[in-house]
Amino acid sequence: MITREAQWGEFQGVRKFESPQELPEEYAKFLKRLLYVQADTEFASVQQHRPWLDKSPSLDDRWTEARIVADEMRHGYQICKLLEDFGPEGEALIQDLLNRHMGEHKLDSFNMEFEKWSDVAAFAMFVDRVGIYQLRSFQECSYGPLARAIPLMLAEEQLHIGFGANALKRIANDPDYYGDKEEAQAAVNKWFPRALDMFGHSESEGSELAVRLGIKKWRNEEARKMYLEEVERLLTGMGLEMPDPMANRRVL
Repeated sequence: MITREAQWGEFQGVRKFESPQELPEEYAKFLKRLLYVQADTEFASVQQHRPWLDKSPSLDDRWTEARIVADEMRHGYQICKLLEDFGPEGEALIQDLLNRHMGEHKLDSFNMEFEKWSDVAAFAMFVDRVGIYQLRSFQECSYGPLARAIPLMLAEEQLHIGFGANALKRIANDPDYYGDKEEAQAAVNKWFPRALDMFGHSESEGSELAVRLGIKKWRNEEARKMYLEEVERLLTGMGLEMPDPMANRRVL
């Protein structure tokens, strides 16, 4: 159940903000930037998945791809509705988001095309799982409209990461499915570092600010540590190796 009071940060115990007009200037500026990046990842994911609507190896896989594309598009529009509340400035950000193409997105993970089915699986396994941690970090945040958007988005993202883990495990272990263990491991090595980069810099001032303002409940490195523990357990269960978390990283 989402409470009506901020649960952490300097606004803990205070009624949640319900509109941009109530926000302190520092808070509003930071929230707009955060919402922009979040929406950009949703729309970028649609661009990455869309070609595989016609290329997935089975009917069930195509159904899942269609569901993922629909979910991601809806999540992007949900965030755009929050930006719309900021008036002309928010509307300008929305137009910019809707005009972005592959290669123009903010995070590296979302400028990489899915060349193989193993890319689709590993992306859902690793990158969408980062998205789960980001959404959980927003739960019960101090901005009411964002806090209320999170539960449905979280429920739908669970389908994405479940699909990714199952598909990657089948690629690695099911001889009747698409790919093999070598291809699965190559996909792990490709997407794992990009996913870790998505948490941001370890000593990020923005991360500290997000916690202080009550927008996020975890700092970047706190969330990344939990993620690493979960991923290591999953990869072991698949018979795959976990890469060095510091290897091939661009954001430390």
